[in-house]
Amino acid sequence: MADKNTNPLPFRLKQARTAKGISQKQLGIQLGMEIGTASARMNQYEKGKHTPDYKTLKAMADELGVPVAYFFCESESTAELLCLLEKMSEEEKDVMIKVLSKPKPR
Repeated sequence: MADKNTNPLPFRLKQARTAKGISQKQLGIQLGMEIGTASARMNQYEKGKHTPDYKTLKAMADELGVPVAYFFCESESTAELLCLLEKMSEEEKDVMIKVLSKPKPR
């Protein structure tokens, strides 16, 4: 993501879909869209012409194996960290919070 003023959702949606190795049409069908319109609808989301509602966005995230917040990450490192955190147990997350919250020595 180069431009910080651009909505990251279209870019992240395409990134997650291609990483999963599925077509726009396949994703749309898996989300319950009609076969004849699935590809076009997904293309409009990926081009930023339309924005999915939260229910659709949540279904996309679940299908693609990413947290919903992933779609709104502006930087690659934040997106990657978010996906790694999502895979952790609550106990592992608590440990990470404690480690990252410790004051740094001066």
